[in-house]
Amino acid sequence: MSKIIMLGTGNGGTLDLYNTCFVIQNEKGVFLVDTGGSVEIVRRLKEVNISLTDIKNIFISHSHTDHILGLIWMFKRMNSMAKRGEIKEKINIYCNDVVYEAIKGVSNLILPTVLMDAIYKITNFVVLNDCDKYTINGINYEFFDILAKGTKQFGFECRLNENRLIFLGDETLNPLLDDRVRGADYVMHEAFCLDREENIFHAYEKNHSTALSAAKTMNKLEVKNLILYHTEESHGKDRKRLYQEEAQSVFQGNVIVPDDMEEIEIAKVLEKRN
Repeated sequence: MSKIIMLGTGNGGTLDLYNTCFVIQNEKGVFLVDTGGSVEIVRRLKEVNISLTDIKNIFISHSHTDHILGLIWMFKRMNSMAKRGEIKEKINIYCNDVVYEAIKGVSNLILPTVLMDAIYKITNFVVLNDCDKYTINGINYEFFDILAKGTKQFGFECRLNENRLIFLGDETLNPLLDDRVRGADYVMHEAFCLDREENIFHAYEKNHSTALSAAKTMNKLEVKNLILYHTEESHGKDRKRLYQEEAQSVFQGNVIVPDDMEEIEIAKVLEKRN
């Protein structure tokens, strides 16, 4: 049984929410998707009983700081663990070419050469092309270019517990990908803010969506379950309710707005649209 653990659900500017990143976990292992922007990633993994030694596969969707800088802190911890003989297998890091160059560039600027030499010995960078397919922990993934307006960014499609799940990174869906998304059982899509507060947070000029606009698009594409993340944090404990209510007002399926550290069970039986 596969599940998603949302380590963080916030956008790049949040303080009370951690930046959006998550793990897909099943009986065969852990797949980490993005790493947030700080050492907090290490603490959050520990909190859900995941050791860095458990992580053999990492995907970095794009090169923004709130997605790759957590990896730098992981490198520091992993180097020490490798010296103690605790890391015995190479760690696969899946990313596009822009992300690969960014990770190398940042790491070489701020980490000692001797540390990076050691890290390169225990990591295997898998530089992705559009529609590349890999099997990770027994799950077949197809990675694809989300055709972002900003920084080059990849998402993926896979099957979890017989459901077709699509992760779309943190930009508004490009209409050229409508056919890929249409009819999906679960779609993970960003929602930067509530629609009524777009004039405050300016989601659209940042190539982001509101909860309402994302839900409208996913409803037209007959998606069954919509997972919204990468939000602002101004509403505190009311965030989940407000985002769900706005999205559910136009979406006929099921809307999920996870909190940080929340587990999402991907149902074996497909959720049906109303």
